[in-house]
Amino acid sequence: MTRLVQRLGWPGTIALAIVVLFVAAAILAPWIAPYPAQGAGAPNVIAKLRPPSAEYWLGTDHLGRDILSRIIYGTRVSLTNGVLIVAFSLLIGLPVGLAAGYFGGWVDEALMRGTDVFLAFPALLLAVLMAAALGPGFLNSIVAVAVTWWPWYARLARAEVLVLRGQPYVEAARLAGVSHPRIIIRHILPATGRPLTVQAALDVGPALLTAAALSFLGLGVLPPTADWGQMVDAGRKFFPARWWYSAMPGMTIFIVALAFSVLGDALRERKGGAVRASA
Repeated sequence: MTRLVQRLGWPGTIALAIVVLFVAAAILAPWIAPYPAQGAGAPNVIAKLRPPSAEYWLGTDHLGRDILSRIIYGTRVSLTNGVLIVAFSLLIGLPVGLAAGYFGGWVDEALMRGTDVFLAFPALLLAVLMAAALGPGFLNSIVAVAVTWWPWYARLARAEVLVLRGQPYVEAARLAGVSHPRIIIRHILPATGRPLTVQAALDVGPALLTAAALSFLGLGVLPPTADWGQMVDAGRKFFPARWWYSAMPGMTIFIVALAFSVLGDALRERKGGAVRASA
């Protein structure tokens, strides 16, 4: 524990603990949710819109479902959204950035101009347009956001490769006749992966927020599947008289997004400290 605090600092360690807590909640949702059936979507109309109490710690929604159970089940969708959006963005952006930075010339020009086309649109607006075109759904919302996020990873990867391709060990491998794919995979990709990993940790929170925004607009997962953004949207109709309906999932989104951002900052500081120490 002491070593972890030394590496990440107290803010980073607390953020990591929060992330681990929510990941555990997502995995163990059927066993730790107070009302698993309600968390999965079963209504309980006799208890609708009850305020927080000893029986329902965070209150109930308009169908009488326990909000705490819905939040725990919604963790599965929301965290998966954030992680998969970043993963899909990396899968698209990383190869584009590697190819553009390594080969340069017309390859770089063509790939970067294509990247600029996506960067010309506001990310959230493009995600909404894509989600509206694809229709609501879990996978569609992930694809819609990933399409708007990959250009940033392409540019970051390209910037790293532009520095690495001139390093002596890369030049030596090239002169020794090592193939371009082998050089990229064995010599450039590992060094490029470290800053991209830090950036990915920073981006899970904003990706989660963007996915929640799509759900809020009705372009995410469909009911009765629990989703934090969808819960905020449903609760706004009863706000402020039934404030807990929107406030509880909204606070959850805030806490998780902040935790990922703080964790990403801690990892970035650790990387920067390691670079300064090696220098």
